[in-house]
Amino acid sequence: MDNFCRINFLGAAGVVTGSKFLIETSEKNILIDCGMFQGLKELRELNWDDLPVDVEAIDVVSLTHGHLDHVGYLPRLMKQGFKGKILGTAPTLAIAEIILMDSAKIQEEEAKKANQEKYTKHHPALPFYTEFEAEKTIGLFQVEMPDKWIRLSENISCRFQYNGHIIGATFIELDINGKRFVFSGDVGRRNDYLLDDPKKPEWADFLFVESTYGNKLHPEEDVDAILTELINETIHKKGNLIIPSFAVERLQTLMYLLWELYKKNKIPNIPIFIDSPMGNNVLDVFKRFPKWHKLSMADYNAMCHHVNIVQSYRETWETIDDKRAKIIIAGSGMVTGGRVLTYLQQLIDEPTTTVLLVGYQAEGTRGRQLQDGAHEIRFFGKYYPVKATIKSIESLSAHADQNDLLDWMSNIKNIPETVFLVHGEPNALDAFRVKIKDTYNWTVKIPKLTDVEKVLI
Repeated sequence: MDNFCRINFLGAAGVVTGSKFLIETSEKNILIDCGMFQGLKELRELNWDDLPVDVEAIDVVSLTHGHLDHVGYLPRLMKQGFKGKILGTAPTLAIAEIILMDSAKIQEEEAKKANQEKYTKHHPALPFYTEFEAEKTIGLFQVEMPDKWIRLSENISCRFQYNGHIIGATFIELDINGKRFVFSGDVGRRNDYLLDDPKKPEWADFLFVESTYGNKLHPEEDVDAILTELINETIHKKGNLIIPSFAVERLQTLMYLLWELYKKNKIPNIPIFIDSPMGNNVLDVFKRFPKWHKLSMADYNAMCHHVNIVQSYRETWETIDDKRAKIIIAGSGMVTGGRVLTYLQQLIDEPTTTVLLVGYQAEGTRGRQLQDGAHEIRFFGKYYPVKATIKSIESLSAHADQNDLLDWMSNIKNIPETVFLVHGEPNALDAFRVKIKDTYNWTVKIPKLTDVEKVLI
């Protein structure tokens, strides 16, 4: 084996989304994650560019978890010539399958709508990828067990370790010629409602750490009290509490919290509508993989029976027309697309509506605009005035905050040669760089998009 390997930062470098890290060695070329860019238009436009590497030479993709910004680019990778295996834990690949099929369906529907209603600069507008291409990609999936070293070649092995965050999520360790490369993926939080605490790496020569909340501590919020107050206000106003939610984990956490509040007699039996086809499929993943979460089957069944699952677009409109005070949980979490837009189109200009944002809102998303107090938001080619009350609960984020991240690194026995900070906006990256230097005195780098690092192995 040659003495060098090349690390290509193809995404999530200087920005939060688009996770892609290519490790090139003389034996194997390994891509860690393969996500789409989300948020600002200039980032989203990067999705349409081919990767600046020889995609046909990539041997294997290893996935930390199933979120769109970690798996959403896979069908494009295949279109550019990738023919290898895509590795991940069983729940990660189950989630990735749901997310890719849903993403492809939305891409096809949006392209069709844009062409019919002519609100596109592209003639014709094309989907980013199709359901057929997503299905072909899913055919390359290969399930791997956690905690077990997988030999990729003579001198390269790979291991997936439990990481909280969402069901199936892991950090990935690559052993290359005796050197340990550790990719954090997204690190979960301690004391999560549904998931166990993340495991911690014990050795890292090269450490790649997410920094989404690298400059922040999650506020000490009483989530039960906030939800109870908002729900009682909604009942009093005879209005709607709309919660844009990520289909994976956040939706299930909200269902669990609302069920617990009802069970403890803190809220009345207000109708709760779950309008997220993808979220329903993710619920099924919880049922299939009970060892990957803390919910008992009894609690799982009870919370599912406590809500109304919206099955069709017709039922979406029936829910909008329902005059009762109610809670609507619908995708997507950053208001970038999905069913929540239909509800907002009809209800965001009503003073009796409350929109509750839960979790991280990336720069350039409608969720961030609402959080920042926008007086109007644009979607479906039109502007809609914001008369609704906008609230946020930051502490429901599935991401580790600065303290959690520092704790996650605390079992590393050696001094890493380099710590690369990824998955963060510039302020978060820089604040976290200083904090790691002060805490551990390790060498920290903040790579930029398309940077290439050559390291000795």
